[in-house]
Amino acid sequence: MAAKKRGGRKKTGARKYGKAASKRDESAIRRNKKGTLRSGKGRKGGKVTSRKQAIAIGLSEARKKGAKVPRKRAARKRS
Repeated sequence: MAAKKRGGRKKTGARKYGKAASKRDESAIRRNKKGTLRSGKGRKGGKVTSRKQAIAIGLSEARKKGAKVPRKRAARKRS
């Protein structure tokens, strides 16, 4: 009898994002679908329309709460 081969990715290193970060992210995506997610501060914050923007807001909130989230990539300098 041959050993069963397990599919999927190899496990290399630790998790990039913590569980708390994914919870915040899911919450932001849910609020986006509901139509209550806003970008910016205050009442004037614009309505979020894209999924990518919702994910970015979720990760940003997670960072503020101190969850395990990699730092934002620095903007490229133009020469």
